[in-house]
Amino acid sequence: MSYSTFKILFTSILSTGLICANAQSDSPVVSKNISKKTGITISGKITDAKTGALLPGASVFIPDIHKGAIVNNDGDYNINNIPSGKYLVEVSYVGYASEAQTIDLTTPTQHDFALQPTAVEQEAVTVTGVSSAIRIKQNPQPVEVVKRQDFIGTVSTNAIDALTKLVAGVNAVSTGPAVSKPFIRGLGYNRVLTVNDGVRQEGQQWGDEHGIEIDDYSVQRVEVLKGPASLMYGSDAIAGVINILTQIPAPEGIIKANFLSEYQTNNALRGFYGNVGGTKNGFSWNVYGTYKGAADYQNKYDGYVFNSRFNDKDFGAMAGYAGNWGYSHLLVSNFDQHLGIVEGNRDSATGNFVKEMPDGEEAIVGNDDNKSLSMEVPYQHVRHFKISTDNHFKIGNSSMDVILGYQNNQRQEFGDPAAASIPDAWFSLHTLNYVLHWHLPYTHHFKTTIGLTGMYQVNRNMADEVLIPDYQLFDIGGFVFSQYTKNKLTITGGLRYDTRHDAGDALMQDGEMKFAAFTKNFSDISGSLGMSYELTKALALKVNVARGFRAPNFAELASNGAHEGTNRFEIGNNQLHSEVSLQGDAGIELTTEHVSLDASLYYNHINDFIFYERVPAASGGDSIMIDPGTGEQLEVFRFAQQTANLYGLELSLDVHPHPLDWLHFKNVFSYTRGKFSHALDGSDNLPFIPAARWITSLGVDILKKGNVVRNIYAGMESDYNFAQDNAFAGYNTETATPGYWLLGAKISADIVSKGKTICQLSITGDNLCNIAYQDNLSRFKYLAINNVTGRQGVFNMGRNFGIKLNVPLRFDY
Repeated sequence: MSYSTFKILFTSILSTGLICANAQSDSPVVSKNISKKTGITISGKITDAKTGALLPGASVFIPDIHKGAIVNNDGDYNINNIPSGKYLVEVSYVGYASEAQTIDLTTPTQHDFALQPTAVEQEAVTVTGVSSAIRIKQNPQPVEVVKRQDFIGTVSTNAIDALTKLVAGVNAVSTGPAVSKPFIRGLGYNRVLTVNDGVRQEGQQWGDEHGIEIDDYSVQRVEVLKGPASLMYGSDAIAGVINILTQIPAPEGIIKANFLSEYQTNNALRGFYGNVGGTKNGFSWNVYGTYKGAADYQNKYDGYVFNSRFNDKDFGAMAGYAGNWGYSHLLVSNFDQHLGIVEGNRDSATGNFVKEMPDGEEAIVGNDDNKSLSMEVPYQHVRHFKISTDNHFKIGNSSMDVILGYQNNQRQEFGDPAAASIPDAWFSLHTLNYVLHWHLPYTHHFKTTIGLTGMYQVNRNMADEVLIPDYQLFDIGGFVFSQYTKNKLTITGGLRYDTRHDAGDALMQDGEMKFAAFTKNFSDISGSLGMSYELTKALALKVNVARGFRAPNFAELASNGAHEGTNRFEIGNNQLHSEVSLQGDAGIELTTEHVSLDASLYYNHINDFIFYERVPAASGGDSIMIDPGTGEQLEVFRFAQQTANLYGLELSLDVHPHPLDWLHFKNVFSYTRGKFSHALDGSDNLPFIPAARWITSLGVDILKKGNVVRNIYAGMESDYNFAQDNAFAGYNTETATPGYWLLGAKISADIVSKGKTICQLSITGDNLCNIAYQDNLSRFKYLAINNVTGRQGVFNMGRNFGIKLNVPLRFDY
């Protein structure tokens, strides 16, 4: 299929979806047993369960149809124009345990909620890895939810960096402050699937130095599913899913706005974000924009790390309508980032960083060079444009979700100082995504969904340097998923079949065959079966078994060239098989008014695990290739396969000891161990396995009802990373990493006037002792040796203070 045909196909499908959305508003099938004007209405009061006090400002939300309301000053809420059916309704309010109940909304319903005061978050709802919203306590799969307020209170340089500090079992392979590749339980790259507003994010995830390309300021909510999720998402989700929601419709009759700014001292990061959206009579809209820029970061060993700077300029918008037939939303986003590439080259006499000049000579970097926001060669320019339509249609007693998306990821790499504006490498990736879920009627405690998902992808090389071939990919999978809930028991399970067709194009370069044309087909079965049992309202036990698979990506199948971001010459292998994983999880969840405990154990067996190994030379030692672009010597790596096993545990304990409810004591611990079934060059350890980590925070929450200042939080945080001695030492790929201990502090408060929050202010300090350390998953760890100090690589960020000002606004529409 040509790219022109591809664009025509996408435009046709998108137009058809919008026409269907409009036609549904007049559908006689939908209007059966429902008022065509208003649909079903749910209303009631939200009160304090202990005192009976009204709770104005509480939120009532129905996740499956993206509808909600804010409780008024009389304690009342009202949501109308609801398609007839059974829905999970979630009610939340700061300082109270969230309440989630499944309610039959086939007739106008009056339903009051009484919320219990609590010092810890208790009830949460997820839509990730399931066909419809479910309470996390009922979900057998391990899922964690991170809310916007958690992001605002965390100092980070990107969305994944923030998640590593908030979710046990989530780590990142970092390439400086701008790029963090998500890892879940020791697995990353194409094994972790990122979903953004219903569409899987596609942006050359195979690259070490390629991030997820989502604006972190726009994040409203993140749900992290740990473990194989191929049943719902197909290939590339054998490690888990990071589901990022950025554009959520405002409650009916409300205009919401948010303005945020921040500054970080270490690299002079400055960021600004603005967002405004509203809903009136079912019509919703939203717009946002972001600017973020940072100079070079610093630490006590390296000083300023030359060319670690970056800047982002992003925007997005949403428009849609919700009626008694369902809803239809059109979403647009654009991510635009420039980021420097740290090469780590130094002057042999002084140990200072050097940069290459246009005349080919090297110059020592000066202080003024480190404080600029302008890019120095080498650098990348990454753009990710996405447009999608998210639809939900009520059809008789059933319903259907239809999501169509188009995204274009463009990655340019600039490496020649004499031609700094001409890209050496340029990947242009076009992807059409489609999702179809048919939700059958809720009958006899069963909720069943039949689905079809997939994508069509075209990659084109637009510059001289080529690492992977031009290619086309078509992917389609069908599944059935069912959920049984009765009293305290929930059982979920399903099966899925996927098939993927890859076609790589031939390329002649300088009279030689760079890539030979090839086609490959990959098919496999995925499935899961799990159970959750609530022994009491506070205690739930969970067990889940899941089978997933991942087809090799094109870098693994066909790469042939210098990978500038990794200083390797990579050779693909088009005889690779799909990875197949079988994972078992067991967990316990305990939530009381003053204690929250979440613990889980897992074991993951992977057949045909794909990794890269050094290629030995025929004469002994390592094979060396010369980069034709730079003249540098690069070690040659190829992709291979081996059976692997991973196991580990995660523990989260949050305590507010009674009667000291204002005292907040939280511990998060994670441990992962990964091993090959047979040693490779004397090492049986898997690469990229994070070190065990223990984060402890102790703080106080006071002045909950102040007239001018309220919700004051002050606390300290200990972040201890254990030594990682189980590195993959085969072929000299990895080295052991010593442990390190970081201390942080935070103080935050809300400024109020007449009972309304005017702004939220937070001040944080990270790495207060200015420890020089290298994270085990930092790619900078393996940069060149400093001949003056004898230390290899570049160290992570030193002491950093941050200040954030968040201004939330809300108006009646």
